Amino acid sequence: MTSTANATLAAAIALAAGPALFAAAGTVEPGDNLSADGLPPISIEVMEAVRPYTEIRSAAFRSWHPERREMLVATRFGETDQVHRVAGSGAARRQLTFFDEPVGSASFDPRDDGSIVLSRDTGGNEFHQLYRHDLESGATTLLTDGEKRHFAGPWSNAGDRLAFTKVDADREGAFTEVGALDPQRPESKRRLATLRGGGWSVADWSPDDGTLLLSERVSSNQSHLWLLDVASGERRRLTPEPGGEKVAWEGGRFSTDGRTVFTTTDLRGEHRQLAAVSVPGERSGTAGTSDLSGTGDGARRVDGGGLEILSEDIPWDVSSLELSPQGTTLAFLTNEAGPSRLYLLDLPTRTRRTVSALPAGVAGGLEWHDNGIDLALTLSSARVSGDVYVVEAPTGAVERWTESETGGLDPERFAEPTEIAWTSFDGRRITGLLYPPDPERFPGRRPVIVDIHGGPEGQERPGFRGADNVWVSELGIAVLYPNARGSSGYGKSFLALDDGFLREGSYEDVRALLDWIAANPHLDADRVMVTGGSYGGHMTFAVATRYSDRIRCSVPVVGISNLRTFLENTQGYRRDLRRVEYGDERDPRMREFLERIAPLNRAGDITKPIFIVHGRNDPRVPVSESEQIVGAVRANRVPAWYLVAENEGHGFKRKSNRSFQLYATVAFVKTFLLGDEPRR
Repeated sequence: MTSTANATLAAAIALAAGPALFAAAGTVEPGDNLSADGLPPISIEVMEAVRPYTEIRSAAFRSWHPERREMLVATRFGETDQVHRVAGSGAARRQLTFFDEPVGSASFDPRDDGSIVLSRDTGGNEFHQLYRHDLESGATTLLTDGEKRHFAGPWSNAGDRLAFTKVDADREGAFTEVGALDPQRPESKRRLATLRGGGWSVADWSPDDGTLLLSERVSSNQSHLWLLDVASGERRRLTPEPGGEKVAWEGGRFSTDGRTVFTTTDLRGEHRQLAAVSVPGERSGTAGTSDLSGTGDGARRVDGGGLEILSEDIPWDVSSLELSPQGTTLAFLTNEAGPSRLYLLDLPTRTRRTVSALPAGVAGGLEWHDNGIDLALTLSSARVSGDVYVVEAPTGAVERWTESETGGLDPERFAEPTEIAWTSFDGRRITGLLYPPDPERFPGRRPVIVDIHGGPEGQERPGFRGADNVWVSELGIAVLYPNARGSSGYGKSFLALDDGFLREGSYEDVRALLDWIAANPHLDADRVMVTGGSYGGHMTFAVATRYSDRIRCSVPVVGISNLRTFLENTQGYRRDLRRVEYGDERDPRMREFLERIAPLNRAGDITKPIFIVHGRNDPRVPVSESEQIVGAVRANRVPAWYLVAENEGHGFKRKSNRSFQLYATVAFVKTFLLGDEPRR
């Protein structure tokens, strides 16, 4: 092929890859919104080899139509996730919104299927605004102030009001305003209460729309439920006063008579159990739970009749719940060491069924249709990129409503995970997921990528791995996702094992994992890369400083290089929530500890190549966390690649940015982990 033909082919491929990429002299260049500092030219061959992985799509459920058996889903056909309408199982996705920015939440107006209410931020800054979008004209009306951070809550039962929260913060702390509005009349917006703290959300309306159920999240293992009188703004505590032990109360739905709130709590054990809490006061007409007299299938009444545990016999976290419109069936999902299981609890009889026809995977986003029959959810697995399924509750039958494209790749080729376990420094059993490459295609001891989740209270579960399949399927690299101490899903004691002064225990869990890799005859301990995003980026920095002799390279993404500077510079609405997890940097003893363990202050110990990625508008982990460590690493004369997206926040959401990030990471991996190219 002539050089002219090569250039033409390269340009065509780059154009297909996205608007922010272009080709020059056989290389892929970042677009105007990407700053690539220290990266070598990325060859067009790298892009050609892995581009199908950038074309993988997924779909997530957003809202049922108020009458018809139709729904809204979020999916991406262009650069960003937008709202699409799906008119039935297997029907085409019809795109309804065409914004430059990705759309977050979306729901039909219950009174008018010609409009939807949606949320968007700007450039990943997470200062979400609410909009009413007219589907016929395409006109969009701003419903909120355009400045502060907003979240849409539930619609009232009458369908005439939408609850919302607005979060503001300064150096003195965060405040949440709870409000309600009629999207058809933006001037109807009304403030109901102003509450101290940034962890408030609206869970539900009472049946008569006179009371809001509020959730107050203090930390990953402490939260409370409150009742807010809509007319007066008076607030009453529903759950017990906090005592010496931290207790979580998550989610909530009123019963149809308003006497009970269904929720989850770890009050009576290590895991979050399904519970029914009686609603005291005049509105409910009773302080007891006279409508909850059943005793079957794991139900247990405690606390003198005010609380009933409904899933005592299930030794796992209940991750979400939804009550049917008729109030007779409670659907709930459990997290059973990673995979989800869906149960349907018949409240009058207390009999429980498992929905066995649902594929194995990780599920969420439960929502009943108003017909009380159809239950929608989003599910992903190692071979399902994320799609919407509908359960017919009376029969347990399951329909797959969307089937997302996988870039022309055969999803049956994607590796299934294997759970592994190792023993850490204190004798504790730590687990993770291992995705091994095909031994016939890739024989011998395989190089390893250790990918650490964020949170830190996140959890690696057997969902879809997206472009990470490149490592396993194309490059023959085993990928290992650990659930170090502090991960959720393994009980509240395990969740608290990395809090405050216990932080270094999580680093030691990864060191023990490196020992496990060294002892595994199928893995190559001389070729290990560590990566992770957000808190996983912090863990990546920590491993790169503490165990540099055990790895070949690292890729921290939106990572924290110093927990002290992070706490001082993160958005104010997050600061108090994060102090509970990491420690209060204002305390001299804690401040000294955070400085001592900070990877930034150990940057001289980073002796292996590093590729740092961040979004300029990141409100959670400020870009300064990456900027301050890049120079320190380069002072070691260590290769340090640095990629910044000017129009992104906490992770890349635009397809073109994500694509270039993948191409650059593949080049980094081939250079420094696999050694396929000359080192720079």
